Amino acid sequence: MTCDILIADDEQPVLDELAALLRADERIGDIRLARSGADALRLLSEAPVSVVFLDIHMPGLSGLDLARALQQFQQRPAVVFITADEARAVEAFDVAAVDYLLKPVRPERLRVAVGRAIEMHAPAEPALADERIPVTIAGETRLVRRSEVRWVQAQGDYSRLWTAAGDHLVRVPISELEERWAGAGFLRVHRSYLVHVDAVVAARLSGQAPTVSLPEIELPVSRRLLSEVRDRLMHP
Repeated sequence: MTCDILIADDEQPVLDELAALLRADERIGDIRLARSGADALRLLSEAPVSVVFLDIHMPGLSGLDLARALQQFQQRPAVVFITADEARAVEAFDVAAVDYLLKPVRPERLRVAVGRAIEMHAPAEPALADERIPVTIAGETRLVRRSEVRWVQAQGDYSRLWTAAGDHLVRVPISELEERWAGAGFLRVHRSYLVHVDAVVAARLSGQAPTVSLPEIELPVSRRLLSEVRDRLMHP
């Protein structure tokens, strides 16, 4: 089964290069080209596609504007942004883009983006059962649900679980929780921190001190984990 594609970019050489790369991908069917956001919107209203590749910086209706308009479509295509501006990645998160490619686009990176876009339409896996963690509060053992945990802080061989109601120290290393909870939306952002992606409200992933922000705290992001954090936040 193949998927139909639309590419929108105001630079004809970029359109031609992307179209050539995508035609070499056996997963791609029909490819439509647009030189502006308005042209893209018109083509999409005439016939739906599975994936759209959007340049962020287009005159008039920008790629971000178009992505927001697509959120109103009954059959919303997967959105992949293409740009030379890495600083706009956080805005891409806000419109639920599945990937963010930097120009010049590398063929191998483009194939990854196509795969992610296709996966978006695949049936979701069954949800992981909500684990209950025993904690001691005032000499009494209580059970805290994993779904209540917003972020985890490493403390030697222990981990401190932070919830909306408070924090709890458990005798489990953060590396074990990272492995156990990977399928439940938790993401290692630093050697000392594990966060639930749904608790993240903002991210600053460029500059000298990348961070992710929860309503109650800002946490550092390790340079070593930066690429994985960016990818997971873009398609949780």
